Amino acid sequence: MNETDWLSRTELLIGKKSLEKLNKSHVLVVGLGGVGGIAAEMICRAGVGTMTIVDGDVFNTTNRNRQIGALVSTENKAKAVIVAEKLMDINPNLKLNIKDCYQKGEDMPLLLDAPFDFVVDAIDTLTPKVYLLYHCVKKELKVVSSMGSGGKLNPTMIKIEDIAKTNHCDFAYDIRKRLHKLDVYTGITAVYSPEPVSKESKITINDELNKKSRVGTISYMPAMFGCYCAYVVINQLSL
Repeated sequence: MNETDWLSRTELLIGKKSLEKLNKSHVLVVGLGGVGGIAAEMICRAGVGTMTIVDGDVFNTTNRNRQIGALVSTENKAKAVIVAEKLMDINPNLKLNIKDCYQKGEDMPLLLDAPFDFVVDAIDTLTPKVYLLYHCVKKELKVVSSMGSGGKLNPTMIKIEDIAKTNHCDFAYDIRKRLHKLDVYTGITAVYSPEPVSKESKITINDELNKKSRVGTISYMPAMFGCYCAYVVINQLSL
């Protein structure tokens, strides 16, 4: 067997030319939790040749119900490092850039300075998320953004739309509202669900950095959002 045999089934499905396009592509994934961790892994497994992954957080006990990298053995370890180890174990030939750091709004222009073919936004903090999306639009970068998967149970309600068409999602509403102030209304592919979120699934917290609330989450929903994000990336890059 040669080093590309592991992608033989992918090639059988999408063809050699599309696989070559993926291999020549560079994808940025920002946020490596429930959505981003799965998205990064699926993008890697599809044969994307170069990736940059970003997250400044560590895995904690509450992540184990939904984040693919969260295990007892990885608790208190950097998400970027753990995800990177797995990606390199999947594809040792992957060209991987690892950024184990938080990205603030003002950091986004520098982060996006590389020639990315696609950006996956899996950030769950509003301000850096908005500025990442804003600068992606200004730089005319292809971007797919995950809206809120918390408080949702029904995977059949997940949709892929331009962010302007998102509805019945509080997180998407807040993002749109802030983007409108920056004169951005469209041009962002969003993965979202209009499924109602019960008030009982939300609590206020003050013990986590950059977060004021916590929403109940089921194991499979962030993973589903991540797979939808990966689909958008793989489908568009392999055309």
